[in-house]
Amino acid sequence: MAGGTRVSSAAPAAGSAEVIDGRAVAAAVRERVRRKVTALRAERGIEPGLATVLVGDDPGSEIYVRRKREACAEAGIRSFHHPLPAPTPAIELAALLDALNDDRAVHGILLQLPLPAGLDAAAMTRRIDPAKDVDGLHPLNAGLLAQGAVDAVVPCTPAGVMELLGAAGAELAGAPAVVIGRSTLVGRPLASLLLGADATVTHCHSRTRDLAAVCRDAEVVVAAAGVPRLVTADMVSPGATVIDVGTNRTDAGLTGDVDFDGVRRVARAITPVPGGVGPMTIAMLLDNTVRLARRASNGE
Repeated sequence: MAGGTRVSSAAPAAGSAEVIDGRAVAAAVRERVRRKVTALRAERGIEPGLATVLVGDDPGSEIYVRRKREACAEAGIRSFHHPLPAPTPAIELAALLDALNDDRAVHGILLQLPLPAGLDAAAMTRRIDPAKDVDGLHPLNAGLLAQGAVDAVVPCTPAGVMELLGAAGAELAGAPAVVIGRSTLVGRPLASLLLGADATVTHCHSRTRDLAAVCRDAEVVVAAAGVPRLVTADMVSPGATVIDVGTNRTDAGLTGDVDFDGVRRVARAITPVPGGVGPMTIAMLLDNTVRLARRASNGE
């Protein structure tokens, strides 16, 4: 976790929560990664390498992959990009992943999701060597995380949430924490991470009865349901820390799963959208790449 509190530099108004600055926390993680890359190169002659695989021409995915590659360059991580056309057959994509699994210069493999229709994302994710699964989505890594194994590769967004909680000074040991959302990308791994930090976790979803009552009992609330402004002020206990993972495009613009203006009047600390969890995902991707490179060098 990040050390110290990194929240908005402006003093909050009375009855107003501190705003956790995800951009500042992400910048600190990136600087930490740069130092690790320098040390790894100097001590072991290892240059971390990340391979990105993008199938199709989805504009959002193209932008996201480009940002990841730019972040790699800033951190001193080698980037190997493999763009494939949308009609790429499964056998061809599988062959590329196999080749990257065998490439000693590649320490992390990122298969950008979603894949075009006709390609099985779960099967292709399983094709990636768990030791190079930089997204932490392979069933082996998911199982290790669920078992509390320290060597599990942690998905980037949940790892970023934990950094933000640390930056906000949230006391997790023994604290009641609610995770809203049960996706394999965020909700499930995050619940495991919070349990590993000794929080008392309640995992909520679309069928949870009286969600508001459950949330009011929590000191930490993480919203990752993909429902705009699902969490409102009356659902949050005074002094809670609220992390908003949601990114929803509405007619009114980009909004999270939390009613920011309302909840900010109740909570102790809160993340904004944008500028909260979002910047952390790429930062933790870089951190995972360096971890995998160091782990690979230990076996060489």
